[in-house]
Amino acid sequence: MKNTLFEESGCNQLDRLKTVIQEELSDLQRDVLLAYYFEKKKQVQIAQERKVNKSTISRTMKRAKENLRKFLQY
Repeated sequence: MKNTLFEESGCNQLDRLKTVIQEELSDLQRDVLLAYYFEKKKQVQIAQERKVNKSTISRTMKRAKENLRKFLQY
């Protein structure tokens, strides 16, 4: 079974994703997404580490995902 992320032009989509994460997301958005998805931290834990409310982290993640969708659309 193929992974659709890698189907089109080898790793082209993965390269686009990396570029968008680095260039189009704010530092906070990038840090929160990386902590949540790659470091497997819960939103509550990220909020405690940053000394902000969990709703701030939730809102930041929502906006980051919206930005990713916007910049990765065809």
